[in-house]
Amino acid sequence: MAEDLSIAKGTKEEQYRSLLPQIKGLLTGETNQVANLANIAAALKEQFGFFWVGFYLVEGEQLVLGPFQGPVACTRIAFNKGVCGTAWAKSETIVVPNVEEFPGHIACSSLSKSEIVVPIMSDGKCIGVLDVDSAELNSFDDVDVTYLQQIVKFFSENII
Repeated sequence: MAEDLSIAKGTKEEQYRSLLPQIKGLLTGETNQVANLANIAAALKEQFGFFWVGFYLVEGEQLVLGPFQGPVACTRIAFNKGVCGTAWAKSETIVVPNVEEFPGHIACSSLSKSEIVVPIMSDGKCIGVLDVDSAELNSFDDVDVTYLQQIVKFFSENII
């Protein structure tokens, strides 16, 4: 298991291409979900300097805060509420260029300006979400969608 992260330079895609095998290395051989989610969050935060990176896990009719990197966060989010709850309800990735324009946005921090939420799927069911926030508007695009979905898919297919 790799314990050091090599921070890549270059385009966003080049950075993800460098990071993806490192995340796979961190997760391979470790079966503890909390440890793996914590390392994914830390790796993404370190590589990209995102404002907030973390996971919410389905517990009944709510998402409950899981491992994360960044300032304190909302602890529980209801089904179909905010960006995370909507991504859970729809089982689809949601990119929000400006959180102020998202109906029902839950402002855990006023410093968050844009967001991407990727559902974690297992056996056709959403069991949680990866939530990434930026302090800048329009931070996320198709490159983020592609690579964050790959990271979440690797986790769900190999760890759960």
